[in-house]
Amino acid sequence: MNSKELEPKSASIIIPTLNEADCLARSLRCLSILNPPATEIIVVDGGSSDKTIAIAQKYNTIILTAPHAQRALQMNLGAQQASGDILCFLHGDTLVPDDAIALITKTLNNPNIACGGFISIMQGETTTRWSTSLHNSLKTYYAPLIFRPRKFFQQGLRILFGDQVMFCRRQDFLNCGGFDTMLDIMEEADLCIKLSKYGRIQQLNRIVQSSDRRVARWGAWKANFIYLMIGTLWGVGVPAKTLKRFYEDIR
Repeated sequence: MNSKELEPKSASIIIPTLNEADCLARSLRCLSILNPPATEIIVVDGGSSDKTIAIAQKYNTIILTAPHAQRALQMNLGAQQASGDILCFLHGDTLVPDDAIALITKTLNNPNIACGGFISIMQGETTTRWSTSLHNSLKTYYAPLIFRPRKFFQQGLRILFGDQVMFCRRQDFLNCGGFDTMLDIMEEADLCIKLSKYGRIQQLNRIVQSSDRRVARWGAWKANFIYLMIGTLWGVGVPAKTLKRFYEDIR
């Protein structure tokens, strides 16, 4: 019996962190009121020098320490320790609806769906980045349509990104090898391609809220240009190490 024939009953949330003290408490408060609750919340830290770990310790979380900061490595480590039937990957600056676990479980109860994510709305203290949010949502569809058209039409491939709160069955994740630790960027897109052989990738018609800190730092025009450029270069096969040069850490 394969994983598609088993209805997933439990969900583990995995949060890779690095110096997330400004955002993490709000995200964890949001997770504390999930109904139904997650089976566990696993924070995988990449060597924070701020109060990230201290904040995580105040909540009902499992805290792991990665050898170094790399999202793919950190998320794989969390997945290895997770006990849930479902893995949900959440950025430390993202807020989810209180019925997120119910939505995720209902989605993956469909055996034809292998992976899902939400519509991400980027927000700051006084600003909602509507144009960037719209672009990111549309990119879920046009990126695979342009660069992987056969998989788009035949396998239902969609490309999800980290701030969309990706989720999948744990067994499918393990079977496909998880995140590629050779990739410092676009690791979520790579995972979507690998998971598409197990079923469709779906963007749910519900929103999550993510920080606009990168857009605030770069400006909307520059940010959208960089997002488009990275996606295009990735689509034509430019190595992730080259792409990472255009996507510096802002923390």
